[in-house]
Amino acid sequence: MEETSVFLLCLTSSSGVPLYCRSKGSSRQLTFSVIGSLNGVHMFANNQDVLLTSTRTDNSRVVWRTFHDSINLIVMSCENTASDFLLNRLLENVFSAMVLVIGLDDLVNIKNVERLKKDLRACYKLIDSFLTQSEKIADLTQCVDCIIAHDVAILQECLDGFTRAAESDFGCLMAGGKVVAATEKWWRLASQDVMLLCWLVASLSPHSSRDYPVYLPQGSPTVPHRLLTFQLVPGVDVCLLCGPSPSLHKVESELVERFWKPVVDPLKACLRVQLRSFPASAPIHHGILGLLLVNRDLNKTLFTVQVHPMEDMQRTEPKFTLEQRRAALRSFYTFALSRYFSPENSDEKNTVPYEEAFASGFSHHAHQCYTVSSSHKCYAIKSELHLLFLIFKPEVPTFSMQTIANKTLHVFTRDFPF
Repeated sequence: MEETSVFLLCLTSSSGVPLYCRSKGSSRQLTFSVIGSLNGVHMFANNQDVLLTSTRTDNSRVVWRTFHDSINLIVMSCENTASDFLLNRLLENVFSAMVLVIGLDDLVNIKNVERLKKDLRACYKLIDSFLTQSEKIADLTQCVDCIIAHDVAILQECLDGFTRAAESDFGCLMAGGKVVAATEKWWRLASQDVMLLCWLVASLSPHSSRDYPVYLPQGSPTVPHRLLTFQLVPGVDVCLLCGPSPSLHKVESELVERFWKPVVDPLKACLRVQLRSFPASAPIHHGILGLLLVNRDLNKTLFTVQVHPMEDMQRTEPKFTLEQRRAALRSFYTFALSRYFSPENSDEKNTVPYEEAFASGFSHHAHQCYTVSSSHKCYAIKSELHLLFLIFKPEVPTFSMQTIANKTLHVFTRDFPF
């Protein structure tokens, strides 16, 4: 198999019937015998009262998860950055995506396998989006990708008024799949629910408006809600979560233009900062290549590997590409969370612990860590409210990373509050 290939299998727990197989980075599908073997060894272990969670070979890693004693998910990855932490997050996201689209009842009480296979096709785009690298990181952090935009106060006021007029309490403004502003009650939803809703909108093909039934995996897994989306300008959408009313036509014809036409310029300005996630005026050290900031209290994330304006990037030779930076930052986050920092959602129920055993012998908890390689350096800080992860150019002195990281955290807690 190719070094970048990932295979995702979904089967029924009781009979082992395959429901679907999705893959990334490979032109070949797994044979039925391989699928049967991967599921068979898991079933054999269960029959012997052994919980089989993961294994690894010289060139791949396999993780098994069973959800509600009904659905088995298996992921096999040949990527060198794969870890139990990363693959478990992937399986959690995939099952939650299935709940989001078709509801928990149909997954727990399987009455017709062929019908379930057909219904699950509606999940493929969303599931495939979790298998591919993107400019977002919410799938890994379980927090919502956000941007700090210009005129956010004006946009927040428009969003609040628009949401009230649409008889809803849950509204969100997104640019490039990242949240610009949201109503107070939108932020009160479970962080995974909010992440999945934003990820769903970003995974769908652009459309002027939608009326999409969704289940909230944490908040309402058995009763559907309506997700209304409206494209304000290309790349910018406003979303509403509501009940039977109002109608899509009423909101589109009476409210969208009324509330959003006066702020077209600020909406377009959001697109100019969505790749960087914050204004170019933010004073960021020239040695920083990538940044991930997690607000642990509000479950929000800033993520970028284009920290500096594009014209500054073009003046320097791209020795460390954007894809490599993105992969390195995701890998460092996984490394730090599994070895040194406890996961943000450590109180989640029905999850398998997948922290490395490395830290089990220590009585204290780390608040900072760093790594050094030939191509880049990484540094992380854990404060009371934030987690900050940085990628540096290799020429940045190791002893200075702590100071730079503290100054960067200061920027986003004082000058550009996040």
